[in-house]
Amino acid sequence: MRAALMLALVPLTLAACSPQDMADKIGRRTAETVVRPIVDDRLAGPQADAATACVVQNATAEEVQALVRDVGVYAGTSTEATVWAIVARSGTQSCLAASGVALGV
Repeated sequence: MRAALMLALVPLTLAACSPQDMADKIGRRTAETVVRPIVDDRLAGPQADAATACVVQNATAEEVQALVRDVGVYAGTSTEATVWAIVARSGTQSCLAASGVALGV
C-alpha cells in the first residue's frame, strides 16, 4: 500500500520541478562561484558561505544571468558593483543579520 502511494506521488513531485525552476537553481548555483571570490575579499569560511548564499538568494533573475556570464574569469568592476548593490538591499542585509554576518557595502 505504501509503495503504491509513493508511486502515485512521483508525478506530482516531478511536476513541481519545472524546467524554469531547474534553470533558476542551476543559475543560482553557478552564480555562487562568481560571488564567493568577491565576498572572500572581506570574509572567510562559514561567514563567506552564508554571505554568498544571501547575495545569491536576493539576486534577481537578470542579476543571476549577469553573474553567470563571469564564470571562469576574474570578476570585473561591473560584476563587483552588481554584488555590492545586492548586498546593500534590505532583504540581503536581513539575511546577513540572521546569519550573524556583518558585510557592509
